[in-house]
Amino acid sequence: MKQTFTKKEKLKQLFYIMLPILITQLGMVSMNFFDIMMSSRYSADDIAGVAIGSSLWVPVFTGLSGILLAITPIVAQLVGAEKKEEVPFSVMQGIYASIALAVIVFAIGSVALDPVLDAMKLEENVQHIAKGYVTALAFGIIPVFVFTVLRCFIDALGMTRTSMFITLIALPLNVLFNYVLIFGKWGLPAFGGVGAGYASALTYWIIAFIAAWIIHRERPFSSYNIFRSFPPISFPKWKEILLMGVPIGLSIFFETSIFSAVTLFMSEYSTNVIAAHQIALNFSSMLYMVPLSMSMSLTIVVGFEIGAKRWKDAKMYSWLGVAITVCVSFMATILLFLFREQIAGIYTSQAEVLHLASQFLLFAALFQLSDAIQAPVQGALRGYKDVNITFLMTMISYWVIGLPFGYYLANETELAAFGYWIGLISGLTAGAFTLSARLLFIQKKKFKATKTNHAVS
Repeated sequence: MKQTFTKKEKLKQLFYIMLPILITQLGMVSMNFFDIMMSSRYSADDIAGVAIGSSLWVPVFTGLSGILLAITPIVAQLVGAEKKEEVPFSVMQGIYASIALAVIVFAIGSVALDPVLDAMKLEENVQHIAKGYVTALAFGIIPVFVFTVLRCFIDALGMTRTSMFITLIALPLNVLFNYVLIFGKWGLPAFGGVGAGYASALTYWIIAFIAAWIIHRERPFSSYNIFRSFPPISFPKWKEILLMGVPIGLSIFFETSIFSAVTLFMSEYSTNVIAAHQIALNFSSMLYMVPLSMSMSLTIVVGFEIGAKRWKDAKMYSWLGVAITVCVSFMATILLFLFREQIAGIYTSQAEVLHLASQFLLFAALFQLSDAIQAPVQGALRGYKDVNITFLMTMISYWVIGLPFGYYLANETELAAFGYWIGLISGLTAGAFTLSARLLFIQKKKFKATKTNHAVS
């Protein structure tokens, strides 16, 4: 990553960093996409079971791995400040923390999974599949958390193509493992939706080992000597990571868990409604990879500029990223409106599920623009290391505004399940407005501090 001087140079560097992240994110979410799609070809019970299992796993994974995303602004600011010698210690402490988090998740999950599923009152076979899917995924918790740290280090250096390369290797392997384990090939039994969990866990181990090997052997990563020494655990460093990472993780958790909460509330509806909802949610998650990738890119470039104390450049990157994402999401909204039935047909051929999914996709189209604003703005704020107020804003937007409003509409009006989606749109829109106001405030604050420093000097 290098310093840029013109808007054209900034756009070029932003796209250079962002496009590989987008491909990487699409690859990562495609694992869940293929879990859902290939399970749906096995049976309606299996797609419902995997949908419920994913709704439990995704917020836990994204929220806790979000804590580890603190490594990105930490490393990006160290590199921007030309403090390369401090990077290996931060990365190794991140790896230690990731293993500790994985062990905690495994321990809590082993105790809490059955009571949570029992409380949902699912059909017996759907509950059995959901439990099996989550249990299978648990075997991949440690490697996927370690990979998150390694990827944060790789991306913070601006070498996002390396993360893309790793994912492009892993994705076809995941599809192959799904095919073998879901449908029972090569002499193995057919595990159905549970097999998708084992396939993902196996893939997580592979990408973690590939990332570690590249960092150890290939430049520029090898010049940081990440694995040449294993320093003892440093709780002060863990504190730095957690003070920044916990608000990031909670922000991500509150955003992703509202979608999971809606899915769990929908367990009172028929299996076909759950399946249709999950289809729309899964496809909209694929589209969300554009705002999310821009968010991650802005954390890198804004963090780099902040580390070098180039406030004006950081501001320009922030709003360039938002403008690009809004344009792309506007086109995605139009495509969803026009081709929702064809999109639903990718997942299922069952007439009722197909009809319901195409209706849910209409609502999915409506929150694309809100996502296009709130996600990049959050990424820019992380680059500024401004995470605590952001966390509070996301919690209020999604859980105080969005979910209660959706619950009211679903239970007190004739909208039924569709009411939850209107609630989602309301929460995302509130988040877009409040987070944008926060970014403007932070940028104005930095500008005033710079003027004051210049006046003093």
